[in-house]
Amino acid sequence: MVGPADWRSTFGLGSGGTNMMLEPPSYALITPARNEAANLRRLGACLVLQTLAPTQWIIVDDGSTDETADVARELADTAHWISTMPCPMTVGRGDALEVGRRSGRDVVAFTAGVDALRESWEIVVKLDADVSFEADFFERLIGEFTADPSLGIASGTCYERERGRWRPYHVAREHARGATRAYRRECLSEIGPLEHQIGWDAVDEIRANLADWSTRSLLDLPFYHHRKLGERDGARGQWQAQGQMAHYLDYRLSYLVLRTCWRALREPAALLMIPSFLAARLRKQPRCADKAVRRRLRAEQSVRTLPLRIRQSLGR
Repeated sequence: MVGPADWRSTFGLGSGGTNMMLEPPSYALITPARNEAANLRRLGACLVLQTLAPTQWIIVDDGSTDETADVARELADTAHWISTMPCPMTVGRGDALEVGRRSGRDVVAFTAGVDALRESWEIVVKLDADVSFEADFFERLIGEFTADPSLGIASGTCYERERGRWRPYHVAREHARGATRAYRRECLSEIGPLEHQIGWDAVDEIRANLADWSTRSLLDLPFYHHRKLGERDGARGQWQAQGQMAHYLDYRLSYLVLRTCWRALREPAALLMIPSFLAARLRKQPRCADKAVRRRLRAEQSVRTLPLRIRQSLGR
């Protein structure tokens, strides 16, 4: 891992064997925010303390009905690198939150933010409003991209509060969590446009892997998620949406059953994934049009990969 004093020696050599100081890669942040007034204040406090500052932070107001827009403007008044804008998808519209989330409204907001970036950047991060992290979080995250030129998408490891303690929520090692999801510019350009559909974060990772980019979550880089995964959708809605996503991505039924049973050990409502998946299949709902993505995903869900996936879900 690259620390503050390592940039000079690791990333540049001057003439005559003398190391020459190079600037770390520039990075920008995009935060899709809907009714996130309280969370934005906490996130802003974290960003001000970062040891490696972003070139820009754009807060995209996604049709909020609380004070999110006011808080975003207040933050923008405190630093030149903070700005705010409305999401084009929600201007003059009243889309229901749960419908919008399943149709990828946060991806629409993220894409609009990327298009609005005015400064040069090498890494762009989709940063959710409901997270916090240590002061060196982005210095370490950006350092990973510099240390590994093949790294296309990366994130920290999500911690959620459970029984009064922060505990890691592990996923497959090659999966970068959406709440702190960072893209190398060249990778994002190659795999875009992002899907406007739940499951977009699986599609873009597979496209990146097919293009020989590596993707991963960093086990030793925690971020703290202050709202449990799927909390906005409710337990039933969260897992029903996961079942629909599994259909869209063309999951193997055998893999889905095993994944459902595994998740149901902690969250019984996860059992709803199976009937939701089957209902989507019976109704012949659309599936991901990229057949190469679907083939790759099904190959990764073969029986021989299950021991590895189980170990990774345990953080091993």
